[in-house]
Amino acid sequence: MNIKPIRNDDDLAAALGRTQQLWGAETNTPEGDELEVLALLIEKYEDEHYPMPPSDPIEAIKFRMDQQGLTPRDLEAYIGPSGRVSEVLNRKRPLSLRMIKRLHEGLHIPYESLLSGAA
Repeated sequence: MNIKPIRNDDDLAAALGRTQQLWGAETNTPEGDELEVLALLIEKYEDEHYPMPPSDPIEAIKFRMDQQGLTPRDLEAYIGPSGRVSEVLNRKRPLSLRMIKRLHEGLHIPYESLLSGAA
């Protein structure tokens, strides 16, 4: 195992190539250990150099609706009457803290996603 820090995109490409070669390696083997260490190094480099912007709260809600086959009517238990659900989904009304709490507890949408962009 010859692992070195990832300092630039060329190092990243080499690490990704090696990761592909090691993919599927058994855990608790030298190859499995190398794969695990490379994955951590890649994650750290990508987090520092290619940060992901926080997700949009409305997109997070719509994604969960799509995942679970929900309709806007199903959101009434978390957001309120159908008019309020429509306003939220059309970005005409912000999410309240109460809505955020209910969406998190009921649909398991991460707080980080629901609070993104909140002042």
